[in-house]
Amino acid sequence: MPASRFSDRTVGIFAAVVTVVVWTAFIVVARASASRSLAPMDIAFARICGASLVLMPWGAWLVMRARAEGRDAPGSFFGLSPLGFRLTASAGVFGGLAYALLAYTGFFFAPASHASVLLPGSLPLWTTLLAAVVLHDRVTPLRALGLGLIVLGDLFVGGASLLHALDGGELWKGDLLFMGAAFCWACYSIIVRRHGLDAVRATIAITVFAFMTFVPTYAVLAAAGAVTSRLATAPPGEIAFQLLFQGIGSVVVSGIAFTRMVQYFGPVRTTMITALVPGLSALAAVIFLGEPLYWNLLAGLLLVTAGILFGVQRSRAMPAVAPAGVAVAGGRLDG
Repeated sequence: MPASRFSDRTVGIFAAVVTVVVWTAFIVVARASASRSLAPMDIAFARICGASLVLMPWGAWLVMRARAEGRDAPGSFFGLSPLGFRLTASAGVFGGLAYALLAYTGFFFAPASHASVLLPGSLPLWTTLLAAVVLHDRVTPLRALGLGLIVLGDLFVGGASLLHALDGGELWKGDLLFMGAAFCWACYSIIVRRHGLDAVRATIAITVFAFMTFVPTYAVLAAAGAVTSRLATAPPGEIAFQLLFQGIGSVVVSGIAFTRMVQYFGPVRTTMITALVPGLSALAAVIFLGEPLYWNLLAGLLLVTAGILFGVQRSRAMPAVAPAGVAVAGGRLDG
């Protein structure tokens, strides 16, 4: 067998760079897309269709190979999902549909700087709390300190907008949607951990579920005028870009890269590396989108980043999954 062209270290570092870049770009691109031609559900539609171009044939191949080898293959949804129906549906509701719909809608109300803190920052918080309730995980004092810093950071960012909710502003809607999206991905992470799901198969399954349920439903409703869609009037180039970036880039490429990064760096160092995402995406929003970086956003950013880093220090491993776009693949949030 020929030797690998690249060392494990080179592959690991490259995977880390790709993951951080794609996660950072996801936040900036999603916010920029909110001011262009497509509606939130149009972007989710493009994301699901783009990812399905790669993952659905992959899923069908996995199921056919397992059956050809005589292994137990609980495939569902016409043999496109490598998981059984119940697991595909339960994981798909949270990881395939709810996360994407809530996150993309949030970008139409709140800036990328808020998403930088509330999307990746809230994920360890929700995942740890759900794991304590559902899986009876123990929350160590150091992890509790990290979670406290994350909550404080979230309050610095979203607290002011919530206080002014009755003044007619809509910023708070985006903040709540980002928090809801992180909660949905945390639910998906708990499902993955509870059932010991393989990262690739889980990602394929949620994509298959989203394609088989959301895509035809949304197409019919949009054609009937029951929901607002701008796919018919949007420039073809923009639709193609969303298919490639949101679907193949944010779901497939970042999923594979994140998995390779965990394999080389381990869960703790991986989480510490991905703690760069909130700061980098907030800085990118200032540079590329012209968003102001107010003192409360900066304080929240620093607190959330510190909370993530505290949360991974000397605590027991707790496998989780990184969200598609702000992460999609199996990994662990703390170790």
